[in-house]
Amino acid sequence: MKTFIAFLKKEWTEQIRTGCVTILGIIFVMFGIMNPAIAKLTPWMMDLLSDSLAESGMIVTPVEVNALTSWTQFYKNIPIALIIFVLILCGTLTSECQKGTLVSVLTKGLSRAKVICAKLTSLMLLWTSCYWICYAVTYAYNVYFWDNSIANSLGIASLAYYLFGLWVISLIILCSSFSSANTGVLLGTGGACVIAYLLSMIPKMQLYTPMRLTESMPLLTGVIKPGDVVWATAVTALLIGANTVIAVLVFNKRKI
Repeated sequence: MKTFIAFLKKEWTEQIRTGCVTILGIIFVMFGIMNPAIAKLTPWMMDLLSDSLAESGMIVTPVEVNALTSWTQFYKNIPIALIIFVLILCGTLTSECQKGTLVSVLTKGLSRAKVICAKLTSLMLLWTSCYWICYAVTYAYNVYFWDNSIANSLGIASLAYYLFGLWVISLIILCSSFSSANTGVLLGTGGACVIAYLLSMIPKMQLYTPMRLTESMPLLTGVIKPGDVVWATAVTALLIGANTVIAVLVFNKRKI
C-alpha cells in the first residue's frame, strides 16, 4: 500500500509540474463561468441581431432565459472539456513506457497492477476535481441570477455525466495498456465512444449504453426520469471495472 501511495503522489507531482492541473483547472473554471454568461447575454445578442434578421424577413421574438438555459450550455460545453481532458492526458502511461521511466519503479518492487491502479486513480481524482469545480461555478452563478429549482433531477443528471467521464478515463487506461503511442490511445478511446453511440441508436440497447448517461437535458426537463438511467449506470460501472481488470492483465504481459 505504501508503494501505491508513493507512486500516486509521484503522479500528482508530475501533473502539477507539467502544468496539466493548472491548464485543466483554468479551462474548467472558464467553462463554468461561460455557461451562465452565455445564457445571460443571449437576449442582448438576439437584440443586436434583430435588425439584420428583420431585413432578411425573420422576426425575432423576445428570448426568456433561466437556469435551464445555463444548464443547457453546461451540458453542451462539458463534452468539449472532456475531449480536452483526454487530449492532454492520453499519454499518461504511454509516455512513461516510451521513455523507460517505469523500469526503475518496477524493479524496486512496485507491481504492474499498482501502476495501472495508480494511473487510473490519479486521472479519476483530476477529473473529479475539474468536473465538480466547473459544476459548482455554474451552479453558484445560476443561484445568483436565477433559480436552480426549475431543473428536475439536477443531482442525478450531474452524477450521470460524471460517471460517463470516469468510463472514458478507464478507456484511456485500457487503450494505454495495449498501445505504445498516444494516437493509438486516442483512436481506441474515440472508437469505443463511437461504438457506444451506435449501440445507443438501437432501441433495445439505448437504456444500457454509457451514452444514456449523457442525456442530461432530458433529465432536467423531466422528459426522462432518474429510473431511466439506472441500467446504464450499472452497465457503465461494470464496464469501468472490466476495463481496469483487462488493463492490468494486458499490462502484466507487456514488455517494457
